[in-house]
Amino acid sequence: MDVQCAPQRNKSGDTSTLRNRRTVQPSEKIYQTLSTPASKDNTCRTAGSVAGDDSRSSNGTSELSSRGRLSDESPSRVLLMLVVGLSFSTRLYKITEPPHVCWDETHFGKMGSYYINRTFFFDVHPPLGKMLIGFAGYMTGYDGTFPFIKPGDKYENHNYWGMRGFCAVLGSFLPIFAYLIVLELSRSHTAALITATLLIFDTGCITISQYILLDPILMFFIMAAVLSMVKFNQQRYRPFTAPWCLWLAMTGVNLAGALGVKFVGLFVILLVGLNTVWDLWRLLGDLSLTLVDLVKHFLARIVGLILLPLFLYVTIFALHFVVLSKSGPGDGFFSSAFQSRLIGNNLHNASMPEYLAYGSTITVKNLRIAGGYLHSHWHLYPEGVGARQQQVTAYLHKDYNNLWLVHRQSDNNSQSGPPYLVRHGDIIRLEHKETSRNLHSHLHEAPLTKKHFQVTGYGINGTGDTNDLWQVEVCGGRKGDLVKVLRSKVRFHHRATGCVLYSSGKTLPKWGWEQVEVTCSPYLKETPSSQWNIEDHINSKLPNISLSVLKPHFLEILLESHIVMIRGNSGLKPKDNEMNSKPWHWPINYQGLRFSGVNETEYRVYLLGNPVVWWLNLACLGLYLIMVAVASILWLKHSMLTGITLDILLKSADLLLSRPYSDWLQGLGQMILMSSVLYSFYLFHPLSYGSTMAGLKWMDSWEF
Repeated sequence: MDVQCAPQRNKSGDTSTLRNRRTVQPSEKIYQTLSTPASKDNTCRTAGSVAGDDSRSSNGTSELSSRGRLSDESPSRVLLMLVVGLSFSTRLYKITEPPHVCWDETHFGKMGSYYINRTFFFDVHPPLGKMLIGFAGYMTGYDGTFPFIKPGDKYENHNYWGMRGFCAVLGSFLPIFAYLIVLELSRSHTAALITATLLIFDTGCITISQYILLDPILMFFIMAAVLSMVKFNQQRYRPFTAPWCLWLAMTGVNLAGALGVKFVGLFVILLVGLNTVWDLWRLLGDLSLTLVDLVKHFLARIVGLILLPLFLYVTIFALHFVVLSKSGPGDGFFSSAFQSRLIGNNLHNASMPEYLAYGSTITVKNLRIAGGYLHSHWHLYPEGVGARQQQVTAYLHKDYNNLWLVHRQSDNNSQSGPPYLVRHGDIIRLEHKETSRNLHSHLHEAPLTKKHFQVTGYGINGTGDTNDLWQVEVCGGRKGDLVKVLRSKVRFHHRATGCVLYSSGKTLPKWGWEQVEVTCSPYLKETPSSQWNIEDHINSKLPNISLSVLKPHFLEILLESHIVMIRGNSGLKPKDNEMNSKPWHWPINYQGLRFSGVNETEYRVYLLGNPVVWWLNLACLGLYLIMVAVASILWLKHSMLTGITLDILLKSADLLLSRPYSDWLQGLGQMILMSSVLYSFYLFHPLSYGSTMAGLKWMDSWEF
């Protein structure tokens, strides 16, 4: 690193600082002040080449400079190759073990199969990670036929190793990226090696990288984005050169990748955004730049860090929609219009009347995620659950019991005579086609949502009472507006009680066949739970139109998919029988997670960080904060601070002892640190590789 330590005297004897010297970056200044005197001597020896002292010959300067680069690059390459070898070997070791489904492989392996089979599904995360898993499986001979039903299912003869190997390869890059990032920030091989070592031998990082999961893919793009950002920052004095443009573009590409795997990728986008704001603020203060230069810098960052990631992110979804073209288990989470584009769905290339009419046979779908179709069957509510009348539920699958007849409020013969269209504000009855009972509500409390009213099927052959009447409301409509099939969002307002038909999303007990509870909500705020649309529509007296004209365009399905994902994320809650942990458990390594095996006869894998590594990180975090306070280095922004903190601490031995004793103490400290990490990995490697775990339970909260 070329740094000018002292003024250089030119031929005329001027001792002022030269105008064209290289400005030292803040992180470099800080590290130099905390480094050993030897490092200062090295920088002083390179000062002449930076200052361009005319007293030195050009040949001598060039030779000295290239020798410095060669001596610096040689250990860097050796250490980098060592990091690469150890990282890949620890992640790929026993990659096929255990030969059965582990933990969330049941989800993400299954989703990879869906891509291979081009079957549409729903997930709360963006599609890139699952798409890459499916692609890796396809390229390594997996045919997408394994069902991934539950953890513990044997893979038998299925080629699962390719998907695991792909995730392990991406996970292997994490220590490599960390090494390069710390090396760029600190210019210290020791700090970079310490950081990489901590990651290489962390059992938690190994375990999370060895299975068919989104985590190694997400961490790959996050770390790659940080590395690209750091590399771009190092090019700040060479703007608009090829390396400058390359690292700017690579930062944008990796930002799109991180967000395309999981929405938590937004945090690295925030990091890069803050760095960019600071960078632009620095440029605004550079009086040597013209207005044209500033505009060019600003536009380059807009293209590289906003437009390019946005284009790639949208492209990911375009590929997702093109590949998943067949009807599948994800249909019911999306609108009827969305489903009409899926091959094999009953709405695909179908035709039906465009506007709802009296006498029509219809299905009614709730607009909340997994809200289901309005459904009834012959079974009654049990004793003690409201009135003992016929159950009305929401059912997530297509079924004959989802069919309803639309009648005027006092006419059972709506199917005779000319058809009349249903309009906003009309009062109707809905008769269940199979049982001939009317959709009904009253003041009895709902089965699960006690502040809502019960909804039942009531009456005989369509004859009931005034509690069977519902007013049709088109959301955003006015009196007289027609109800469009698939497109209109409709609410059903109960005339007698003033409540609205509602799907709570709660699962009924076994007496309700574990279907979704339907209630009548007294709370009239418009929500997806109280909004419905007409999906199937049969009426022989009305002309049919092809549903292809109602298919949404790309931007509509892109927007809808994000709305569904956001709602799905907001609705995620742990199940009653699921183990869950609190946020503070993970940083202190308080609790792990069983990946495989429940007894000593099975292949057991337990996700738990190497306690020596994790607790050392916590100690270094506290030590780092103390060092910041003492040294007042408030602008130091290292994301991988443990290696840098330990390196600075070890190099501070010269404050206690003179040389060569300080060098001996520094070497001894490095040896103890590395030995401790390696020995802790030797102790805890059974957590990742599935051998005996006897004697490893240092804390009662570790459940292995």
